[in-house]
Amino acid sequence: MKITEFVKKTAIVPRLTATTRDDAIIELVQALQQTGAFESAHTGDVLAAVMRREQLGSTGIGRGIAIPHSRHSSVAQLAGVLAVTHLPVGIPFDAIDGEPVYLLVLMISPQDQPGLHLRALDCVVQTFKDDQTLAKVKVSTSSDEIWALLGGS
Repeated sequence: MKITEFVKKTAIVPRLTATTRDDAIIELVQALQQTGAFESAHTGDVLAAVMRREQLGSTGIGRGIAIPHSRHSSVAQLAGVLAVTHLPVGIPFDAIDGEPVYLLVLMISPQDQPGLHLRALDCVVQTFKDDQTLAKVKVSTSSDEIWALLGGS
């Protein structure tokens, strides 16, 4: 699985404006809804599901990365949005390493596909395991640039 299979070019936010974890998640859910991943009537429910997951434990996985995620019946297929913040101090996210977050990948998958959801989480981790790729994406300022770094065509 490649990250570009579920994060489409139109679902890249090269300059996230949020300064807090909750505001970042709101901005990501709204960006994902705008791609057509789910109907606008479900935005509140999807947001609530992601926030419930975040309350179980931070999805800040370290190295400046967070993967807020959930499963929801309103999505027909796995969908994601990738965002970068250029705030010098990052976004406080209670990450496991205590560091702020600069790169976020929000994922929502169908309720009945837990295996796919886990493979996508692993895909994000594997994609950004490479320090050079991670560093380049974190300083990118356009969707086109990020898309190219992710291997999108």
